[in-house]
Amino acid sequence: MREYIDAAVYRDIILNANAVLENNIQLINELNVFPVPDGDTGTNMSLTMGAAAEAISGKQYDSLGSISDSVASAMLRGARGNSGVILSLLFRGIAKRLKGQETADTKLFSAALSDGVDAAYKAVMKPAEGTILTVSRVATSSAIEFSKNGSDLELMISCALESAEEALADTINLNPVLAKAGVVDAGGKGYVFILEAMLSAIAGKLIESKLGGKVKEGTHFDVFSSEEIEFAYDTVFIVRKTGNTELSSFRTYLESIGDSLVMSEDDNIFKVHVHTNIPGTVLLEAANYGVLEKADIENMRTQHDELVAGRAHEEEAVFAPATKPFGVVAVCAGEGLEGIFRELGVDTVVTGGQTMNPSTADILAEINKTPAETVFVLPNNKNIIMAADQCVPLTEKKVVVVPSKTVPQGISALISFDDSCTEEEIVAAMREATESVHTALITYAARDSEFDGHTIHAGEYLMLLDGSLIGSFSNIETLFRELSWSIDELSPAVISIYYGEDTSEEEAQKAGDWLGECFPDAEISIVNGGQPVYHYMISVE
Repeated sequence: MREYIDAAVYRDIILNANAVLENNIQLINELNVFPVPDGDTGTNMSLTMGAAAEAISGKQYDSLGSISDSVASAMLRGARGNSGVILSLLFRGIAKRLKGQETADTKLFSAALSDGVDAAYKAVMKPAEGTILTVSRVATSSAIEFSKNGSDLELMISCALESAEEALADTINLNPVLAKAGVVDAGGKGYVFILEAMLSAIAGKLIESKLGGKVKEGTHFDVFSSEEIEFAYDTVFIVRKTGNTELSSFRTYLESIGDSLVMSEDDNIFKVHVHTNIPGTVLLEAANYGVLEKADIENMRTQHDELVAGRAHEEEAVFAPATKPFGVVAVCAGEGLEGIFRELGVDTVVTGGQTMNPSTADILAEINKTPAETVFVLPNNKNIIMAADQCVPLTEKKVVVVPSKTVPQGISALISFDDSCTEEEIVAAMREATESVHTALITYAARDSEFDGHTIHAGEYLMLLDGSLIGSFSNIETLFRELSWSIDELSPAVISIYYGEDTSEEEAQKAGDWLGECFPDAEISIVNGGQPVYHYMISVE
């Protein structure tokens, strides 16, 4: 019988939880209600727990309080998607209760679990039952009840697990969406797996990961010396051309003084990336071909030394002092979409979106790079908003998250951004702009499914309008005819079609023609967004 948890057992809990989530990513993902290829819950919970496992790997802790704090900190920064953020909050509450504690008995550990549940509920604006919140709350109530008279931790977690399984089975009755889909809650299932991992750890059993039980590691930068970096300065710059500029001689010059050369141009500008030891001379030479607009120079030897010292992954290592009152960070995926946000004036872009939700740390790093006192964040995905919110207490900068749920909403919000206004006026304008945009998303079904009266087959086109499933279609022309009927009542004046990386310009033009025939008075634009997953993102205003 085990009567207390110490740092060693807590380490095993985290490593077991990491392994069991890794082993069941696909199972949890397949419980996602919409059959869209978003991979949300299992992937995000696994990546979030993986951040904790990586943080404690190879380290020694002298107390339960210290290791639980390391776990909570890593999970907070590594949290991805709503499910990952909620999971991180559950462990943040645990850490607060265990702060300064060497060990924990049933009473203390059940109280810690309860604090975690409280933290998660408080963070969710409108907590819905039939989710991971319900499963964790019911399980914790069972643990607290047991701790009143029992001291066996293994038996306490067994009781909590049994209650969690019952609560998970009941999620299908508590949540109408789950009832229609005929599945239990994916996040709740993930929490049940974590309790199973906890029980195994307390019993002294380790769970083997399909990845070999090893924490995923990055590149070992200490296998070579910084002196082996031949060209030290990573140099990137943009030049606005003055007239018809022939760049072949400049390219030849760049090839002679460095390596890793990437050079692109259009009618008005050219952009260069090169590794060199004479960045100043390169910029002077570039001035012969136009007006230098932007330059960024990084010392790769210094970066290498920081990586070896373990400092490069700390968000505080890159912090831009404020040179202006307001700045903007946007999240998106796709070269075309990124270009649009940059043209509209964002300071930095976080690469991410559907299937690849960025972590809190990813968003925080870009916030810290933004040279502004107040940074507005456009998540542009409903599953990224909570991760963005977690950045607020983690930086000296003031962070304002504008809850844009789609990329078109984010673009509209950015168009309304006026840095000559007050913060309150900016927020009001951006929120009003997001509310004026309707978004149609066209993707494909990741699996066969029955949802809300629709029979869906894997590979069919799926169409959602403002988050609601309109239907699935085997023919894209039929889909656009249905879309036109759905948006007719919106009286569209402006329709913007952003087509994805797997859609050709010719196909996008056909889509524009179909909508143009239906809405001859609407202004229709077709833009290469280059986004993954979605064949089309369509903005209707």
